[in-house]
Amino acid sequence: MRVFGRREHRAYRLHFDAFLSEAVSMDPGSDRGLDREELFGLYTSWCLLTGRAPQPETILWLALRDRGITPGRNTVAMTGPAARDYIVASAPSVA
Repeated sequence: MRVFGRREHRAYRLHFDAFLSEAVSMDPGSDRGLDREELFGLYTSWCLLTGRAPQPETILWLALRDRGITPGRNTVAMTGPAARDYIVASAPSVA
């Protein structure tokens, strides 16, 4: 496992804090929250919309785990422009 320096760790922390504050909200009424595919898709949409470089998927899962978010067992809901982008991009084509 790679060990991060203090400066690099802070940059990752700020990156994922921004993602969580801009693209998710807590939904205590949720019975399952977002699964792995939804969280990754939402994160990818957020990165594209904000112009931020996506971090490796393993780093995303570590960052979410550090914040108590487990795919499929959480109270996280999508919100904001990244949610709209993900929902539209993943909707089946109606042609």
